[in-house]
Amino acid sequence: MDLITVDFETYYDKDFSLSKMTTEEYIRDPRFEVIGVGIKVNNGPTEWASGRHDEIKDYLDTFNWADSMVLAHNTMFDGAILSWLFDIRPRVWADTLCIGRAVHGVNAGGSLKALAERYKIGEKGNEVVNALGKRRIDFSEAELDKYGDYCVNDVELTYKLFKIMGKGFPTKELKLIDLTLRMFIEPVLELDQDLLETHLHNVKERKSRLLETINASREELMSNNKFAELLKEFGVTPPTKISKTTGKETLALAKTDEGFTALLEHEDDRVQALATARLGTKSTLEETRTQRFIDIASRGKLPVPVRYYAAHTGRWGGDDKINLQNLPSRGPNGKALKRSIVAPEGYTLVDCDSSQIEARVLAWIAGQQDLVEAFQEGRDVYKKMASAIYNVPEDKVNKDQRFVGKTTILGCGYGMGSLRFQDQLKSFGFDIELDEARRIIDIYRKTNNHISQFWRNAQQTLVNMTQGRNYNLGQSIEVVPEKYGIKLPSGLMMCYEDLRFEQNDKGLQFDYKTRRGRVKIYGGKVTENVCQGIARCIIGEQMLAISKRYRVVLTVHDSVVCCVPEDELTVAQGYIEQCMRLVPKWAEGMPINCESGTGTSYGDCE
Repeated sequence: MDLITVDFETYYDKDFSLSKMTTEEYIRDPRFEVIGVGIKVNNGPTEWASGRHDEIKDYLDTFNWADSMVLAHNTMFDGAILSWLFDIRPRVWADTLCIGRAVHGVNAGGSLKALAERYKIGEKGNEVVNALGKRRIDFSEAELDKYGDYCVNDVELTYKLFKIMGKGFPTKELKLIDLTLRMFIEPVLELDQDLLETHLHNVKERKSRLLETINASREELMSNNKFAELLKEFGVTPPTKISKTTGKETLALAKTDEGFTALLEHEDDRVQALATARLGTKSTLEETRTQRFIDIASRGKLPVPVRYYAAHTGRWGGDDKINLQNLPSRGPNGKALKRSIVAPEGYTLVDCDSSQIEARVLAWIAGQQDLVEAFQEGRDVYKKMASAIYNVPEDKVNKDQRFVGKTTILGCGYGMGSLRFQDQLKSFGFDIELDEARRIIDIYRKTNNHISQFWRNAQQTLVNMTQGRNYNLGQSIEVVPEKYGIKLPSGLMMCYEDLRFEQNDKGLQFDYKTRRGRVKIYGGKVTENVCQGIARCIIGEQMLAISKRYRVVLTVHDSVVCCVPEDELTVAQGYIEQCMRLVPKWAEGMPINCESGTGTSYGDCE
């Protein structure tokens, strides 16, 4: 198989560029134009080609793409040009941007310039700055040659990076990069434009009515305390954070706070409208995203933008401004956006979700054998927890008690305290006294003593990292102190860059460096990172198994969505579930399970 390294140079101006538009929007726009392309086959010399679209097409058709791996830096862009405009789909897609995120973590600079500087392999040029607003015909021959040299240099840097970072990079992860890129570059899913138009109209009408009923002054909207009271009137616990200045808990209501941005997508659209009014914007996030879906539908199929290794734990994330990882599924407008995503004619979607994956991973890795066995036997672990909390037989646990048991199992596994647990239950409509919350937390920790011990072991892991000691944290997890990291079963590192600690009245306090500043880390958080990292490794292996027979078109958190021929739906659903129950060799004894749904639309699968 040949390795073909590619880089396209394209027309852009002040208003028409990737800084102003999404990748999909930019490439599919009538103003889009390829100025030229740089291509390197294996370790041969890099060629630069420029010309009309048909001339570039003829040139590209001289290469054996079907038996090649195509490499670029940000292949979502270059690959989409190859696929959408030139009808070229190679055997494998590869990407040094994706590899860089996995090797160095999401907090390290991943640009071609930053990686070239990191490895001291050369400097990225800046000739692209001089191309602003220039069509191909606007370049003189000398200018075009100079632009070609710039492109050739980018290709050479990309190739060198791949040879360095790709050495020893896990083969399964290369396959996952290909699978992820293919979701966007070779789109399958379609959008129901009529449904989207109706949904947008309904959202606007409802928002208009809601803003009239909120009747809040600007003073109330802008005051943190008064805005918090407005949220409480809608049954919402105001989001909080730890102040970097005081070290104390404070309201998280700045427009950049994650807690506040979550309000913009709250299931209660009254809360969405309230948060939107505070920002002073005209459109809610749901309106903006619905309009973006409508625009995409007018241009063609839905390229699914899923970012490989988007999170510290290696999980996938949303991209290209339509974040499919958090589409609303509740509230008055329900699953309209999900229902707008449909399978092509003759096909059906299968959405398979890994059941309680983090809780199962936690029980297994901590050696909480009674909980592992309960999962393996298919027992209701929520009733099991509720039975311990309320001291009643499992068959006597009522609906409310089971819900508390469920919240405890899913929420308290990473060391959650009683105050936060009380707030979490309150957000679900369950009011309990703080003493009752303390009692439940205490029962959870005593009942699951091995999990509690794992938090302490994870805290010791941080100590060992700073002291340069090797350490194994539970099953299949190796600590690599010289890299301030934890080696996941995938072979990739989960790093805590520049890990530091200080001793204060609360004991040893650790933090590490991220692009957004230093972040606190502790045993419970390490446990959460490890469980999510392992869950991601499992989902990855399951996706690869599924892809041997059926097309994976989306992954959201712990679920995998596949597009299958409708005439073999029963067989396909069975095969997908079988794959989603696959236990990797390194996870022997882990009680993995799943559940699935089917439908012609994504929203109908649940």
